[in-house]
Amino acid sequence: MKPIRILNSQLELLAEIDDYESLIFVSRFHKVGEFEFRINPNKKHTERLIKNNILLLGGSKHRAGIIKHRQIELNEDGEEQWFIKGYSLQHITSQRITIPPPDTSHDRKSGNAETVMKHYIDNHFIDPVDPYRKIDLLSLSANLNRGTQLSLQSRFKNISEELETLSISSGLGWEIKVNTQTKKLDFDVIEGRDLTTNQSINPPVIFSVDFDNIQSAEYVDSDLNYKNVAYSAGQGEGVNRRIIEVGSGIGLDRIETFIDARDVNEVDDNEVQIPESEIIAQLTERAEQDLLEHSNESTFEAQILTNGPFVYEKDWNLGDIVTVQNRKWGVTLNSRITEVKEVLEPSGYQLEATFGQSRPTLINRIKQELKQTSAEVRK
Repeated sequence: MKPIRILNSQLELLAEIDDYESLIFVSRFHKVGEFEFRINPNKKHTERLIKNNILLLGGSKHRAGIIKHRQIELNEDGEEQWFIKGYSLQHITSQRITIPPPDTSHDRKSGNAETVMKHYIDNHFIDPVDPYRKIDLLSLSANLNRGTQLSLQSRFKNISEELETLSISSGLGWEIKVNTQTKKLDFDVIEGRDLTTNQSINPPVIFSVDFDNIQSAEYVDSDLNYKNVAYSAGQGEGVNRRIIEVGSGIGLDRIETFIDARDVNEVDDNEVQIPESEIIAQLTERAEQDLLEHSNESTFEAQILTNGPFVYEKDWNLGDIVTVQNRKWGVTLNSRITEVKEVLEPSGYQLEATFGQSRPTLINRIKQELKQTSAEVRK
């Protein structure tokens, strides 16, 4: 069993536990991860397992989570167990919404993806207008200006959800990790490596049943949520409403969707007309983001054999793009590792990975539908 360190909210080490029933830790590239932890409450240091304390898996500064839930249960043998649940440190970003600066309608930022993502952390956690919103524990890693150029205007939106949108659009991940030297939680973006067979810079990583390094695989190729043409509608009424079309498709292959982007302003906060090219660019970006959320769902999930040739965090890591193959199914994909699930039990250690975007849950589906009405609320 890997040791688990317990820290308080000041990042002071309280205890270390290596005798527990099970731990499941899910790390995600684009959004908040989560964990579940089971332990007999009579074991040593369990009194430290209280809400808002931080768990470090195996001492890793990357795989850390905040306790948000605990309950006591009786197992089949009548023995008591603590059931602890929580989120990865990324969850801290869900504690703030994008409150616009004074005298402006939206919090706006354009630039490379890393700059935009770190702007929202700086504005709402590190140097906010309202000092009560500041989290002294959080800090920003140096900005390396990575990622594609994009822009975002946000108003009263959950910041973790905005970061997820920016992450998916740019291909950059994000994380919050423990810095034991500075006693801070560092926010940074993650840039995965290309480890596919199509490149020659890095040693390629291939996950395949033919290589005996994966098992219990599941492949999904779904168009249930697929759209390829978006009509993005800005301000105005009737025939005077500005509408642009993004995407392509002909006949039966054309699947359309409508985006109510009425919150895209045509005048700035000083009532000065915004250039038409900028308005169209914002409507286009809104449509492209929506189509990305409604893209083909092509995912490959598998249990990775830990005795295989590729070692987690050494040969491959969360966010890397690798080659996944099952010749019997006729499947060969170059996909990003978007989720890693670790299961630690006395019986052994299991590793599962999701290649490609994870499948939307019912809650995700509902959120997509509500986006059309939320545009009106954000006006």
